[in-house]
Amino acid sequence: MESKFSTIPHSIQEERNLQENIVVSDDGKTSKENIVVSDDGKTSKENIVVSDDGKMSKGKRRKHFPCEVGLLESVDGLVEPKNYTNFTWFSLEYVDREDRTSKIDLFEPRFGGHQTLEERETSFYAKNQTLHCGFVKGPPGHPSTGFDINEKDKAYMYRCKVAVSSCIFGSSDFLRRPTSRLMSQYSKDNVCFVMFLDDQTLSKLSSEGSSPDEKGYIGLWKIVVVKNLPYEDMRRTGKVPKFLSHRLFPNSRYSIWLDSKMRLNSDPMLIIEYFLWRRKAEYAISNHYDRHNVWEEVLQNKRLNKYNHTAIDEQFNFYQSDGLPKVDPSKPNDPLPSYVPEGSFIIRAHTPMSNLFSCLWFNEVDRFTSRDQLSFAYTYLKLRRMNPERPFQLYMFKDCERRALVKLFRHRALPSLPETA
Repeated sequence: MESKFSTIPHSIQEERNLQENIVVSDDGKTSKENIVVSDDGKTSKENIVVSDDGKMSKGKRRKHFPCEVGLLESVDGLVEPKNYTNFTWFSLEYVDREDRTSKIDLFEPRFGGHQTLEERETSFYAKNQTLHCGFVKGPPGHPSTGFDINEKDKAYMYRCKVAVSSCIFGSSDFLRRPTSRLMSQYSKDNVCFVMFLDDQTLSKLSSEGSSPDEKGYIGLWKIVVVKNLPYEDMRRTGKVPKFLSHRLFPNSRYSIWLDSKMRLNSDPMLIIEYFLWRRKAEYAISNHYDRHNVWEEVLQNKRLNKYNHTAIDEQFNFYQSDGLPKVDPSKPNDPLPSYVPEGSFIIRAHTPMSNLFSCLWFNEVDRFTSRDQLSFAYTYLKLRRMNPERPFQLYMFKDCERRALVKLFRHRALPSLPETA
């Protein structure tokens, strides 16, 4: 990416995260939140600390803080390394349309399509193939399956070479604008900052004084309104821009995803240089701040009623039967430092292997529960197992590094319907 760049001040940690969360202490003790109900019906939160020997003790909730990230101080002279693109290469095409299988079949078009288990299994091979990856249309005459974007916005997105994106659906959050003074002029001129909204969210934000200008921007965010959401579950709908940036920005070389609860405080090109170019990685995601084992994540999702328990069990039992192992931090050759990601911040190059992994992960969320932390390790490990000679360069970084690059907020407090399978 050879261009003139302007400088950016190196002030990554000007704003420290004050949000309280559950933590893992330096001595390896795991801290879990417990809800205490007193005799008068009042509830309070306490920390239960579980030590290595299984003993539990009460303690106060601890805060997480950012750690130092060695970003370059400037984008001056920043050029993509010549040997960076030395990854696994093959051709991917995507299922665009599905036809009715028979005249008597009660066929209902779906955004994710109707992938069979056999198609699912073969899609994990890193080879020239056509696979399901969202945006599947039904037979002629059937209505759209959803995530409709107008042609003007599509044309804008097709021109993007580097994209930073987020979304808010169902008025679930406030709009967090990237900190403009921490973005280089090069990124402001050459990086697409796209916020996907539905009509409900746009109306809510407008009523609060955040309306797009005449060019469709709110701050650095280019507002793209999505019509006809493909799922009733807003969390599942949010996985479309989260996982399928290579479909939405088909000509982009790189993309960064951040959850709507975060404000970007770091220059996108410096982030790409640090997490991808310097690490020779094509996909980067942080580990979870507390949990590192899918077994723990399953229990936490059920404990907090994040999703239908039967659906969680069906998904987890399926994964176990297909060889999902427990993480063992004592093993130096374990392929990942954690089997549970903090998936709110993802940096990726749009390489074939990265795009394949994104499609596979999306297909798991489409088939099973919308809790993507349950399917991450299974998807990664199965892709790795089925392609021993075709490596996928995924870099899992520390959660404290994620916190150094963004400012975290709480989601907007809104009543929500219980999620179902």
